[in-house]
Amino acid sequence: MRKISILVVLAVLAFSCKEKEALSAEATDVSKTIAKTVAENEWTSLSLDHWQAFKGGELPSFWKAENDAIVFHPPTAEERKKPDGGRKSFNIVTKKAYTNFVLSLEWKMSDTGNSGIMWGVSEDAKFGEPYQTGLEIQLLDNDKHPDAKNGPNRQAGALYDLVPPPTDETKPVGEWNTTIITINHKTNEGTSVLNGVEVAQFPVNGEALQTLLKGSKFDGWEGFGAYKTGKIALQDHGDVVSFRNIKIKEL
Repeated sequence: MRKISILVVLAVLAFSCKEKEALSAEATDVSKTIAKTVAENEWTSLSLDHWQAFKGGELPSFWKAENDAIVFHPPTAEERKKPDGGRKSFNIVTKKAYTNFVLSLEWKMSDTGNSGIMWGVSEDAKFGEPYQTGLEIQLLDNDKHPDAKNGPNRQAGALYDLVPPPTDETKPVGEWNTTIITINHKTNEGTSVLNGVEVAQFPVNGEALQTLLKGSKFDGWEGFGAYKTGKIALQDHGDVVSFRNIKIKEL
């Protein structure tokens, strides 16, 4: 009888230990789920209602929400005409300004297409286009667009005209590419990642940036790369381009 009692006690203790282990494992799983949710919540999705026309105003009608993507359909030459005979551009910028961030998005280029993603964009009246102030990661049909023939620093993933990608990591036209841009003024570091491969690393302010600009098309441009805090822009370069899964995390 005594042996049976001892066995019962041991069984109860063993069950208790297993129950504690199960509860501990369950608590760990819950903690991991919470941590994952918190991490995901650090990202803000930039849907179409987070964007506006460059220098304010309603979103140009040429940018449309289509099948969970933001698609630019270029206007006709007539639609671009200004009353004074000039030419309108229909670039869009975020409603909010950003300083340090990670921007992740997917993009799909049309045949022979060209576009870009810019940051540090100023909407001061003296600047007529986002590219006058914003550094740019190039988006391009590397095979057919003429700018690709001007060198790798004009090809997709490049810090435009400044830092070339070491390899062409683009997918064929019509397929989705993933670009992740990190801008950190606290460490003076920027990176461009294309389809999982880091294709450009660069300074984002100060003397190091000015040295990088020497000899480029931007050398001596007033205000270029000068704004640590500014808007993010998607470029109207006259070609159909699509964006989806746009999200940003501030650092």
